[in-house]
Amino acid sequence: MRYLRYTILLIASVFWAAGLSGTVSHWLYEQGVIADDYRYGDLYRLSALPQFKQPQPTCPASNRASDTAATHLYLLGDSFTEPERISRNDFSVSHFQRIKWDFPQRVQLDSTRRNVLLIESVERHLREHLSRPVREVMIETDTTQTPTEPLAWYQRVYHDFHREDVEERLESALFSQDWAFWFKEKKASLTQGWFDRVSTGVSVSRNRQAIFLHSDADSSVMQSSFSPLTNRDVDAVVDSLNATAAYYRQAGFDAVYLSIIPNKISILESERGSYNRLIERVQQHPRLQVPVVNVYDAYRQNPQSSYLKGDTHWTCEGRATWLALVRQKLGV
Repeated sequence: MRYLRYTILLIASVFWAAGLSGTVSHWLYEQGVIADDYRYGDLYRLSALPQFKQPQPTCPASNRASDTAATHLYLLGDSFTEPERISRNDFSVSHFQRIKWDFPQRVQLDSTRRNVLLIESVERHLREHLSRPVREVMIETDTTQTPTEPLAWYQRVYHDFHREDVEERLESALFSQDWAFWFKEKKASLTQGWFDRVSTGVSVSRNRQAIFLHSDADSSVMQSSFSPLTNRDVDAVVDSLNATAAYYRQAGFDAVYLSIIPNKISILESERGSYNRLIERVQQHPRLQVPVVNVYDAYRQNPQSSYLKGDTHWTCEGRATWLALVRQKLGV
């Protein structure tokens, strides 16, 4: 009995560590103990509604990268351009570097190549990203002369622990397998069928054929497609974009481009409320001095095929549409 208690305590400690530490949870994922709870989509993960359960697709590789290409591409982006979705092979470039919003990286530009910066943001975060000077791409003349100071072991341990989201991490560690999803689905279906209620994190379309982030539908939230948006607000976004592009062109980039990815609800149910038309108003602004990769119009033409059923992100077709427009506009 004593050994059983120790075994249970050890197992509990491991899962508790997984809830606190990204390193531990990643190791357990590699060992097959924890499953990827985003494998059926982030909206399905939030809602557990079985009608929106869809395995994440593997999109075909582009294999376009070339060591002799004249362009170096730097992409400042969010979850739409994470490494598992977008990579160097998707472009005819000899160098590709992705920088994540709010996580600055140092880059060294090659003056013998064409250096291009593509700023990508999903619609819901555009105003937030541009509410202050954009400096995530930190240009260095020689990164080898200013190496990053390595963190001490206790600093690495401190940064690896995430106390603020431990509950969510614990839930992922303990209830990420299919058996747990089965129970969640039964509860979610019963709650929706009997009480017409769903998880507070999501909103279902009026025809019940689509699912969205609740924050995208809630007009009281700034990220929403239906939040109030004055002309002054749009002017501020455009002025920030122009200032950002001017800063990076002066710093050595040959060209700076903008790509705004629409919120899913903006494409599938913009008539749900008073759509603020943020993307159109920014892209068509007379003072905008940044060339635009306009995926909004393309998605409006093919709304049902652009977004995954149980996820906020694009389908392989939606991804291919964006890539084609980027290649055409940037010449990559």
